[in-house]
Amino acid sequence: MESHSNTAIPSWFLCLLLSNFFLLFSHTKAEVHYHDFVVQATPVKRLCKTHNIITVNGQYPGPTLEVKNGDTLVINVVNRASYNVTLHWHGVRQMRTAWADGPEMVTQCPIRPGGSYTYRFTIEGQEGTLWWHAHSSWLRATVYGALIIHPKENTSYPFAKPAREIPILLGEWWDANPIDVVREATRTGAAPNISDAFTINGQPGDLYNCSSKDTTVIPVAPGDTNLLRIINAALNTELFFAIAGHQMTVVGADASYTKPFTTSVVMLGPGQTTDVLVSMDQPPSRYYMAARAYASAQGVPFDNTTTTAILDYDCGCSAKPGQGIQPAFPNLPAYNDTATATAFSTGLRSLNKVSIPSPVDENLFFTVGLGLFNCPPGKTCGGPNGTRFGASVNNISFVLPASFSILQAHHHGVAGVFTTDFPANPPVQFHYTATNVTRALWQPVAATKVYKLRYGSVVQLVLQGTSIFAAENHPIHIHGYDFYILAEGFGNFDAAKDTAKFNLVDPPMKNTVGVPVNGWAVIRFVADNPGVWLMHCHLDVHITWGLAMAFLVEDGVGELQSLEPPPADLPVC
Repeated sequence: MESHSNTAIPSWFLCLLLSNFFLLFSHTKAEVHYHDFVVQATPVKRLCKTHNIITVNGQYPGPTLEVKNGDTLVINVVNRASYNVTLHWHGVRQMRTAWADGPEMVTQCPIRPGGSYTYRFTIEGQEGTLWWHAHSSWLRATVYGALIIHPKENTSYPFAKPAREIPILLGEWWDANPIDVVREATRTGAAPNISDAFTINGQPGDLYNCSSKDTTVIPVAPGDTNLLRIINAALNTELFFAIAGHQMTVVGADASYTKPFTTSVVMLGPGQTTDVLVSMDQPPSRYYMAARAYASAQGVPFDNTTTTAILDYDCGCSAKPGQGIQPAFPNLPAYNDTATATAFSTGLRSLNKVSIPSPVDENLFFTVGLGLFNCPPGKTCGGPNGTRFGASVNNISFVLPASFSILQAHHHGVAGVFTTDFPANPPVQFHYTATNVTRALWQPVAATKVYKLRYGSVVQLVLQGTSIFAAENHPIHIHGYDFYILAEGFGNFDAAKDTAKFNLVDPPMKNTVGVPVNGWAVIRFVADNPGVWLMHCHLDVHITWGLAMAFLVEDGVGELQSLEPPPADLPVC
């Protein structure tokens, strides 16, 4: 007769098994976040005057999106405004989902008034602060918001958990319709009017007319350490940012962690984000945080106003400390303080040692800068000496197609929309940063050209600023990619001596690099994301003039290295 041994499984073992299962499940559980974004005109009063501005859901700035690394966003955009619109999720890698990237006539045709489009994408391997904004004409002046990516479940920041996390969106305000401003400039060829104010979280602050009662106030508790997520959402201005009496410890930039470093001032170009820890270690009172322009171009008009918000200590007492007294004001650098801007950008380092992609397959050298177009016959133009302002990369001034987006034309094999002969090097080599570049080199060629990259190729790109018309710091953004900034410097890049300056240990990873005024920056990335990816200066006045190009990254092998098919609701032109 057989005997059966019924050995009971200990309950502690079952508990351990179940807890591990739930830990594993919660660790890998990603969420899908659904949002409705209605683009609409909304009356907003600033600087004593009400303007009908374009907003999302009537909010200015727009809604903050919060997700975890690994989550998916599904955002249905309905256009109830009178302008074409697209939205861009700045810094999101968009792996295989270029259709959701958003730049008008590059990856999609615009959402027409009355139309809609659903952006679907997953955020994978990214943590920190990004943002979203309109990518159609100058609508992003008011159509923007924060995109915050928290660590996955059961993982944490590489620093102590802050008491509070506070988005700080730096913006730029015109006492006019920004679309009218850019249309007038495009009509005449002149430079567009400069802005009238900067803003912090949508408010100009105490130093402007009719503004102090609505100044952004951020309540803080003494002894706390808070994380400020600073985003430069200004249209055309690089900005210095400081807080009276407080040091900032930088811990992240463009949704990549950095080695912590302490600074009294942060400089951000449009498009860039910086995460800083701030300890509330000062006597309980009120302190200004303030931002104003870093204007690196000599003799070029800029908005020289200063935006403020108030850090307000709450001591838990009945009478608020410092109420009624003027908050302390921070020391901001001079407008043209390139040394401070450089000290900040070169202080950024990746948190850990990185594996630098190599060997290099594509060695590219792109000049970036301004130019002037001759005025068409029979017209009067408002640029210098009767010309029209232009801008270019390798002397090609980028022209957006009119009838198909570049990605649609590429995917469907439509001829005549773009060409693939974007030059890997400047067509003419010259002394790029000389004070007297010959006038023969001032006029670029207007065209729609892309540079083709094989899937998986390692790309090293030298971005060389030029002094044509006016040298200035250019914040260059590449869609769909992060890249390592290996080095930056002034003058003309010289491979023979400058290669030795490359940081091949812990270079910072960014999606937007400030190319120094009269200088250069070298970046490196792997072309591992198929699609068409815009590279442009994030000063919108410059992209309007043509300071842009696009990379066409070919499909690799198999489905996981290939662009997804276009969504059924992709807007038609």
